[in-house]
Amino acid sequence: MKNNILFRTNLLVSVILLIGFTLIAVLSYRANYNAYLIKTEQVASLANEGIFYQFSTLLTRPVNVSQTMAHDSLLIELLGSEGSRWQDGDFQDTISNYLRAYKEKYHYDSVFLVSTVTNNYYNFNGLDRNLLPGEDENVWYYEFLQNGEEYTLNVDNDEVTGADNKITLFVNCKIKNPQGQVIGVVGVGVNIDYLQELLRQYENKYNVGTFLIDSTGAIQVSGTYNGHTQVDWFKVNESENIRQEVLEWKNGKTNWEVWMPSSVQSSEKSYLVVRYIPDLDWYLLVKQDTGALVEELNSKILQTAILIGLVILSIILIITSVIKKFNLKMTKLLEERQELFKEATEQIYDNIYELNITKNCAASRKTQLYFEALGAKDLPYEEFLRVVTVKQIKEEFRAGYISTFSIDNVKRQFEEGNNYLQYEFMLTEDGSNYFWMRIDAYIFYSKMDDSLHMFTYRKNINDEKCKEMEIKKKASLDEMTGAYTKNATERIIDKVLAGELKGSYSLFIIDLDDFKQANDSHGHQFGDFCIKEFVRLLRSNFRESDIVGRVGGDEFVVFIPSQNLEWVRQKAEQLCRVLDTVCQKNGSVWKMSVSIGIAVAPKDGKSFEMLYEKADKALYETKKSGKNGYTLYEEGM
Repeated sequence: MKNNILFRTNLLVSVILLIGFTLIAVLSYRANYNAYLIKTEQVASLANEGIFYQFSTLLTRPVNVSQTMAHDSLLIELLGSEGSRWQDGDFQDTISNYLRAYKEKYHYDSVFLVSTVTNNYYNFNGLDRNLLPGEDENVWYYEFLQNGEEYTLNVDNDEVTGADNKITLFVNCKIKNPQGQVIGVVGVGVNIDYLQELLRQYENKYNVGTFLIDSTGAIQVSGTYNGHTQVDWFKVNESENIRQEVLEWKNGKTNWEVWMPSSVQSSEKSYLVVRYIPDLDWYLLVKQDTGALVEELNSKILQTAILIGLVILSIILIITSVIKKFNLKMTKLLEERQELFKEATEQIYDNIYELNITKNCAASRKTQLYFEALGAKDLPYEEFLRVVTVKQIKEEFRAGYISTFSIDNVKRQFEEGNNYLQYEFMLTEDGSNYFWMRIDAYIFYSKMDDSLHMFTYRKNINDEKCKEMEIKKKASLDEMTGAYTKNATERIIDKVLAGELKGSYSLFIIDLDDFKQANDSHGHQFGDFCIKEFVRLLRSNFRESDIVGRVGGDEFVVFIPSQNLEWVRQKAEQLCRVLDTVCQKNGSVWKMSVSIGIAVAPKDGKSFEMLYEKADKALYETKKSGKNGYTLYEEGM
């Protein structure tokens, strides 16, 4: 009887424990699974961001270099005479030396030039071949001539002698003569092995699939494929149902993210992050599969169930101990997953903080310590935001910093469906030395405390920001003289005039008198030398902060603060004396002089266009009076 009661008691306890363990196992399984899904989304997004910035930085310079060559007057002049000289050995040496100089300077795998007159293909070794129509390897060239793009990128074999037919990413840029007619194609090639290796590093590091596809869905670069073999990503991944949504995403500043192919409740699926690259009209796709996770979790839950069964059958007395071990094991598994995510994000970001937006406070011990370090212990988040702004943020970024991360804005963005914020700014840690910092913020709702939370990921981007600013600066400078380009000159002067002017400013238009004689009599190389010498003398009479721009072949402008009209006249007389000189080199001699027209702001206008128009009228008066002098604009001219 006792045994019967004990049996029934043990059976009842065993059933209850079995049900309890089953429920715990299921809940733990779902908790681990959902946590991994969140990690999958965040890691895939972060990997996409990292690849995007590295890839954008990598391709910016090849495009800029190709465009620089396409606008080089020397190259345009060479192509203009190519029809009658292409068989001349000296002519071919000139072109090959030109291309070799760019190859050695920037370390590209290929630098090439094609003439539309002869269809000759030149590289740094000389004349390589003739691009005949109708041949498969020349299709890129004839299609490029027909489309309206100024430059394109394509992946192909490098068929130049000695290049071993390597798969290469080519940047192709059209060359036009002064009449706007296409007279050639110039560009550079980057070995695709490097791009593939970059993608493989991210694939191995984050266990993701990475792809660069074009506007048709064809894979151009990935860890496995290259653009030479046409492979459609949507067909390979059986994802035709999202083709239109992916290819219509043209926002180059944010990601488009989706679970595929079905809902988040599916046991096996992939998370896809899409980023559009406007300069290439390509898409960066980062895909992370969850199949391995499902198998691992299924295996663990099966092992756990067997273990529970054995424990219950063996002895009821050790069930409590087994429960503890089981819970510890499941907790450890969750902690391991969280630690992996933490390590992955800390490798990308310098600091990670968590904030409770609903309760207006720090949400982690690490964040509380950060508050204390800035003298804001126990302060609400909104007040801490103002403390950080005053102590660390450079003044011109303070308003944007507060408006981006204020509680009102965070709530509004989340309500509008946006869970991601980003802000770049300059920050100091010692009160004097500033550096660039970027904050990526992810907003999410936590059911545990019924509150809105925000993770902020801080990353020092000073190096990449400085490189970006240097690239922009180079793009604003005339390559030969170092003066600002016409567009950059107009933009910078308009920016100064749009602000609050303290005193007057003068715009000088300085035109070299009869410069065409220098080119016609002594050649363009001597003419270029005279231009450089002119700019050197011009700069020696101004401060480094004064704006010097080249707005035409032999026409320059200088924009400077001026004390009064008498000072302006004295400055103009000084320039006329300094620039009234003789330019000579290698036996070539040319008498240099300048004509100057001057307008004064704000008296004569408060925009570049208005000042230029009036200074140009004054310049006309100078030339009409015999050149080699200056004229200050007056009403009625």
